[in-house]
Amino acid sequence: MTTTIERPVAPVPTAVRSGRARRRRENLAGYAFMTPWLLGFVFIIGGPVVVSLYLSFTDYAVIGDAEWIGTENYVRMFTSDPRFWAALRVTFIYLLVSVPLVQVFALFLATVLNRGIRALPVYRAVFYVPSLIGGSVAIAILWRFIFESDGLLNNLLSVVGIETSYSWIGTPSTALSTLIVLNIWQFGAAMIIYLAGLKNIPTELYEAAQIDGAGTWRQFRSITLPMLSPVIFFNVLMNVVAAFQAFNSAYVVSNGTGGPADSTLFYTLYLYQRGFVDFDMGYASALGWVLLIISGAVAVLLFTLSRRVVYYGDE
Repeated sequence: MTTTIERPVAPVPTAVRSGRARRRRENLAGYAFMTPWLLGFVFIIGGPVVVSLYLSFTDYAVIGDAEWIGTENYVRMFTSDPRFWAALRVTFIYLLVSVPLVQVFALFLATVLNRGIRALPVYRAVFYVPSLIGGSVAIAILWRFIFESDGLLNNLLSVVGIETSYSWIGTPSTALSTLIVLNIWQFGAAMIIYLAGLKNIPTELYEAAQIDGAGTWRQFRSITLPMLSPVIFFNVLMNVVAAFQAFNSAYVVSNGTGGPADSTLFYTLYLYQRGFVDFDMGYASALGWVLLIISGAVAVLLFTLSRRVVYYGDE
């Protein structure tokens, strides 16, 4: 017969118990501080997201009950809704043209300001202000005033002898261009980020390149761009997301119609029309989820490409 000898369990030291209690208190304090954000996420973001996914499979007109129709909204969207494709085309043209131009203008101005000019804080503030007010309704109204047939631009052209009553926002071929110019005008935020990135590049790299005989363009191509590539990637990603969300300027300039001839029909504007003008909230929810999938796919594509072109200092 085997006798089992039970060994006494060593008591947990007082210091260990107090450390565990302190960590529990710290965790509880952390969760307490996070509670407002968690409640906001669940009731303001998470809850509506789940509800919109359900509504995207229903016929819901806000007034009345939602009727389950399966994938009919998505089938109708891709097969018999030409305005959906028009909105998608306008949004991608806006994105593919404005985002690269914003980067070019922002990086160029940041490079100029990085050369140590006098009154740098003043220039930095002046260029940054459009980023703060550019997305407002007031600026969109001002933009409409500038590019109307009797607007400021045509008045300035008449001063130099060019008489025209051309409506830049009333003509399909140029209406979207005015909104692209408005977005480019808001390059200040990207410029500030580029300026901060340029100041973090070690000057020793440029000194070594000068000793080796590298010119300005070679230094920019071989030092500035690689060292600044994480900042460029960040700015491009943020601007792409903002382009998918563009709404205010198109709504104000086109009086909410997306005209003329759907030339300024941004995707978000079309979503707004279907949900809050036509009260087809089920279809609008489906549009929202398609936009989420498209923007997510573009973000994944950018992250995949970044592995080849983005250089990090520890690599």
